[in-house]
Amino acid sequence: MRDHGGNLDAAMARYGGTGWLDLSTGINPRPYPVSELSTRAWTALPTRADMAALTDAARAAYGTGAQIVPMAGAQGAIQALPRIVPGRLARVLGPTYNEHAGALIGAGWEVAEATDPDALEGADLAVVVNPNNPDGRSFAPNAVRDIAARVGTLVVDESFCDVTPELSLAADMPPNAVVLRSFGKFFGLAGVRLGFALAAEPLAAKLRAEAGPWPVSGAAIEVGRRALADTAWHAATRSRLARDAARLDRIAEAAGWRLVGGTTLFRTYETGDAVAAQRRLAEGRIWSRIFPYSDGWLRLGLPDGDGWAQLAAAL
Repeated sequence: MRDHGGNLDAAMARYGGTGWLDLSTGINPRPYPVSELSTRAWTALPTRADMAALTDAARAAYGTGAQIVPMAGAQGAIQALPRIVPGRLARVLGPTYNEHAGALIGAGWEVAEATDPDALEGADLAVVVNPNNPDGRSFAPNAVRDIAARVGTLVVDESFCDVTPELSLAADMPPNAVVLRSFGKFFGLAGVRLGFALAAEPLAAKLRAEAGPWPVSGAAIEVGRRALADTAWHAATRSRLARDAARLDRIAEAAGWRLVGGTTLFRTYETGDAVAAQRRLAEGRIWSRIFPYSDGWLRLGLPDGDGWAQLAAAL
C-alpha cells in the first residue's frame, strides 16, 4: 500500500472537530525563516545560472563532488529512477518508505523486500533508506559502500540525513550509487517541493533529461540557496531537534510506549495496539502515523509551541 502521513483531511473527515495538530509526518515543525523573495523569483523562468547557483549551494552543504540534479523533492527522483536504470530485479531494504517499491512496481520491475543487507546482493537495483523511515535503522558510509559493491545500482535515500550528516555517503560515493536528499523535511518547508539526486554521469544526465528544463521553481531556488548556506541555523536546529526528540520520548514512555527508533525529526513507538493509540490521539485532535505491516508501531513527528501541551493532554 502506498499510504502516507500528512493525510490530515482524512482524519478531520473521520473524527471531525477543529484545532488539529498533524504529527503524522517527519517535517521540522519550526521551519527555516523565509524572508521576502525577489520579484524575479516569481516572474522569470529559472536560468542555467540560477540552477548552477542552487547546485553549488547543495554541493557545499552536502560536501560532495558528485553531479547534483535538483528535483521536485526526493520524490521526483524516486519516480524517475525506475524508468532510466537498466535491469528488472529490484530489492528494497525494508520495511521502509513505500514509494520506492511502489514506483518500481509501477515501472514494471520485479520487486522483493529484503530485511537484511546481505539479501540485497545481486539486485539490478537496490534501495537503502539511511537513516530508515520509520524505525531509524542506520548504516555507516563504509557499510553502504559494501552494499554498493554487490549490486547493480544502489539508491541511497538520505531524506532524513540532515540531522545525522555523518551517515551521508555524499562525500565519497561509489560510481554506481545515487544519493537522494530531501530539502523540505529538515528545513520544514515541504511545500517548496525541492530535493536533489547526487550521481555520477551518465546517470545524472539521464535524470536531468527526466526532470526537464525547469524542474524546480524560481522561489524554490531562492529559498534553497539561502537555507543551504546558513550553517549556523543548521547547527542550532540539530541541537534543538535532539532536545525535542528526547522530550517526546519521555512523554511516550510515561504513556507506556516503548521506543522502536527513529531520527530527531520523528519517533516510532511500540504501543501494543496502534489502531487504538491512533484513535486515542485523534480524540485529542492529534494525527499520527500507523503502518499496515505492524499492529503496534505508531510514528510521531515533533510538536512545537502549544502542541506539547496538546499532546500531553491527549495521552
